[in-house]
Amino acid sequence: MSGIGELIEKFCPKGVEFQSLADIFEMRNGYTPSKADVSNWTNGTIPWFRMEDIRENGRILDDAIQHIPASAVKGGRLFPANSIILATSATIGEHALITIPFMSNQRFTALWPKPNFVRLFDMKFVFYYCFVLDEWCRSNITTSSFAAVDMSAFKHFKFPIPPLEVQQEIVRILDTFAELEAELEAELEAELEARRRQYAYYRNTLLSFPETGGVPRIPMGEFAKLVRGNGMPKTDFTDSGIGAIHYGQIYTYYGTWATQTKSFVSPNTAAKLAKVDSGDIVITNTSENIDDVGKAVAWLGREQVVTGGHATVIKHTQNAKYLAYFFQTTEFSLAKRKYASGTKVIDVSAKNLAKIEIPLPPREEQDRIVDILDKFDALVNDLSAGLPAELNARRKQYEHYRNRLLTFEEALV
Repeated sequence: MSGIGELIEKFCPKGVEFQSLADIFEMRNGYTPSKADVSNWTNGTIPWFRMEDIRENGRILDDAIQHIPASAVKGGRLFPANSIILATSATIGEHALITIPFMSNQRFTALWPKPNFVRLFDMKFVFYYCFVLDEWCRSNITTSSFAAVDMSAFKHFKFPIPPLEVQQEIVRILDTFAELEAELEAELEAELEARRRQYAYYRNTLLSFPETGGVPRIPMGEFAKLVRGNGMPKTDFTDSGIGAIHYGQIYTYYGTWATQTKSFVSPNTAAKLAKVDSGDIVITNTSENIDDVGKAVAWLGREQVVTGGHATVIKHTQNAKYLAYFFQTTEFSLAKRKYASGTKVIDVSAKNLAKIEIPLPPREEQDRIVDILDKFDALVNDLSAGLPAELNARRKQYEHYRNRLLTFEEALV
């Protein structure tokens, strides 16, 4: 900060000039070429940006996911390279710096300096100051049929014009800070992935038994009753009622076991669905991804809950967690693939799940294995929870520092 202070004292000791966005920048909204005309979306060479580009590829972009042909560009006029696109409707308060000539959809307003201001700006500084503009946009919304920024007030937003030397030093500092943040994120995610791989290795090792002697392998249908669910679209969910486990939530929400459900259904709906008692396992039968088929959650809650289609309830007398952990192993993954059917949608039926052989050591050994895996699971989950918290803390620190660097005293006219 002292270096910036010295530059400000040297080049703008009496403050920084501010002018309105409309005075400084050309502004044009993007648009979507007609979808009815197939030629607008065939053999495209011109990048056409949407919010998905920012979500998938970041905020400094040199290409788009989708392209349109020159014939789809109104008047043949592209937005120039090194322009800012800023979301002024729908998902408001997001922006990106585009380094190539381009077009965008109507959710974005494109900004680039007018000729008299081109030499006054480092566009990377403009990019960083647009984080301040993002916050202003989120607080200045008009609503009619959909949310949009108050564009009349937007045009009068006062934008600073610090000396180039100050802009460039701010860019250098924020680029460095952003690089450090990205490195930290990569390191934390690498550590989490290493823990997950270590955990998977020990889980596979603990749940691997010689095929001959010692631990018997028994088809699931011989020691458990498998009940295929039916019905229960998400439209059946209610704010309260009987707990319900939806098969899709097993992919995305539940861990190895659960004592509370994410969703509920009415008593009338629950009466028609498969019942899940404490200790039962709910396992998925269907997905577009074979890795998701056979994912399971052990229900350890006290109350009876229900489940619907594309899931099977496994009723048994074994250690529920032991079975749920086994369903995560490489051995089970290979076994289920033998019974998978379908191409776009893959299914392993309850009848075929019942054929898969499961190693069943004595209950005491199951309990011992579960105790070890629970400890490993807790370590990985602690790191999984800590990673977002650590990243969020660093981002807030970065945002605070960025906001300080981008706060200027306005020069008196």
